[in-house]
Amino acid sequence: MPLDEEAVEAIYREHGPMLRRVVWRATSDPDRVEDIVQETILRVWRQAPEADSLRAYLITTARHLIVDQHRAAGRRPQQARLVDLPEAESAIDRALDQVLVEEALARLQPAHREVVTCLYYERLSVAETAARVGVPEGTVKSRAYYAVRSLRVVLDEMGVTR
Repeated sequence: MPLDEEAVEAIYREHGPMLRRVVWRATSDPDRVEDIVQETILRVWRQAPEADSLRAYLITTARHLIVDQHRAAGRRPQQARLVDLPEAESAIDRALDQVLVEEALARLQPAHREVVTCLYYERLSVAETAARVGVPEGTVKSRAYYAVRSLRVVLDEMGVTR
């Protein structure tokens, strides 16, 4: 199949920055980051997944490439790092989870995102969140409830399984 440069460029423009963040968290070598991002986009373009699952597919493909490179480095001692594969895979998974959660939170309504951030990231109590946001405690609880429901829908749309 001939390379459709416009399609690849469109994927790169739309998803490249997010992929760089994901890969950078797993490996801080700038050359490897760019190689993995480019290879990920080419592989995904060749597979042509459905548009609604493209982001999840990109992240999964990047994860596989990163793990493959760690395994390959382990077979070549001169390139091996001191990090063992299970530790590297765990770091990769944490980084990918963080990016997925950030992407999902960005899709929430601002009021819901603010409550989730206060309650779950900053670990504020309902009363502290209510004081910060300037709404009654009941409103905080209601927003939290609907935010979690919305997050489930968003994560399902992103192709994230429970």
